[in-house]
Amino acid sequence: MNRVTLSIVCLLAPAAAAAQAPVSSPHDSLQGAVRTVDARKRTVEVTTGVGMSLWVVRLRVPTELRIRASGAGLPLTALQPGDIVRVSYGSRPAGYVAYTIERVGHLGTGPVRSP
Repeated sequence: MNRVTLSIVCLLAPAAAAAQAPVSSPHDSLQGAVRTVDARKRTVEVTTGVGMSLWVVRLRVPTELRIRASGAGLPLTALQPGDIVRVSYGSRPAGYVAYTIERVGHLGTGPVRSP
């Protein structure tokens, strides 16, 4: 192998290895109170604190996503305004998409307890 060929292989090998690596979606997380649930549009708005501000984050919820609560899977319609949730989500061209939603409590009643 001559030096030019070796140089090209050395330059392209890292790019080829990166192309084969599994792609993981960058994501953010938040904890806050459910503001609205629109089951027809499959969206949830969550109010969360950021520094000294309150933000409302609108999330699209994929049809296959089940909300976790005390180890059980719940449909989107089980979420109610005032529920405290932890959400992992990512940004897409059409907006934010939820990857996981966990209901951890409700405003005024405290943590969710197992029945």
